[in-house]
Amino acid sequence: MPNKKILVINCGSSSLKYEVCQMPNEQSLGKGLVERIGEFMGHIEQESPTGKYDKKVQIANHKIAMEYVVAALTDKEFGIIENLDEIAAIGHRVVHGGESYSSSVIIDADVIKAIDENSELAPLHNPANLIGINEAMRVWPNVKQIAVFDTAFHQTLPPSSYLYGLPRELYEKFKIRRYGFHGTSHRFVASKALELIHRVPQNTNIISCHLGNGASVTAIENGRSVDTSMGFTPLEGLIMGTRCGDIDPSIIPFLESKGYSSEELLDIMNKKSGLLGLSGISNDLRDLEKAAEEGNQNAIEALDAYAYRIRKYIGAYAANLVKVSALVFTGGIGQHGVQMRERICHRLQNLGIVLDHEKNKLNGNKAGIISEDYSRVTILVVPTNEELQISLDTYRLAFVGEEKILI
Repeated sequence: MPNKKILVINCGSSSLKYEVCQMPNEQSLGKGLVERIGEFMGHIEQESPTGKYDKKVQIANHKIAMEYVVAALTDKEFGIIENLDEIAAIGHRVVHGGESYSSSVIIDADVIKAIDENSELAPLHNPANLIGINEAMRVWPNVKQIAVFDTAFHQTLPPSSYLYGLPRELYEKFKIRRYGFHGTSHRFVASKALELIHRVPQNTNIISCHLGNGASVTAIENGRSVDTSMGFTPLEGLIMGTRCGDIDPSIIPFLESKGYSSEELLDIMNKKSGLLGLSGISNDLRDLEKAAEEGNQNAIEALDAYAYRIRKYIGAYAANLVKVSALVFTGGIGQHGVQMRERICHRLQNLGIVLDHEKNKLNGNKAGIISEDYSRVTILVVPTNEELQISLDTYRLAFVGEEKILI
């Protein structure tokens, strides 16, 4: 089968990320970002082997943003393609598929309806994802479009993992349950980890740590997600860059009794907590490590709390999986945070997770094994590539006919 050019679109409320991948040889031909959509001055930036396309213009809405994407893609000097007909299929990142989808799907009227219905579960993401789909369909009306859901990989969670200890009627009426996120990333790095350790999913258990401004840990048993730290929303679980993660639910009504509104509390928990809130300095790990080296106690405690929460989840998942084959670090912090990986792995030796400190330092941010040779559990760094995973799914569905999630 000849090579196909796949356009990957990740549409946010005020941004539009895109990348063109040539499949099946998994080659990135270039990528771009439109940001500050709807603001006074927007910005589009695109990089490819032909050079850098950079323009600051007013971008009133996503329709105009897509027009600028088309112009950048086909630019005579810095373009990625010569004409729009070169795009063979389009893959869209969609945050929430609810219980409707356990794999990526070709988009039709039913899929669009389901994405819209799940918007109440992801009000900041699904509506924007739908805009990206509609605009892409307008520009490429005869090209197959694929939805790749962040939640799909976690649809294999058993009821013991996804049910909350609330009255069952709240699940039955409102679908309040654990959904999990970062599924596309966890699936991609699990697949790459299997390649690195020369194993197959059927007899391999993996704990995957996607650590960035948003962070989650997933337990993967025989190729299937069986537990994950994010829940009904991406707020649950680990301490993150600006999100609080797990807290006592009674804190909410307590603070409401002190005069905080629900909107203020959501803003605090999502945007003013986590590493930023605990340190009072920054949500950037590099800033906190510098401050910690200078003796800033708040920074030291924020870093320790961040690592402790991750270590706690690793321990819980190790207990449930019984035997763990690999521990994988990915995401901005997981890939680049040499010191943070050391903090997390500290005291995990009793689980057979033994970091080789020299390998950890020498590895830096590349894909590779960073555990001691005698470690029962192989520790790996695997850079994530959600765009490539979306391209893989899009290519399979559009041209090969595979519909199952594969890791």
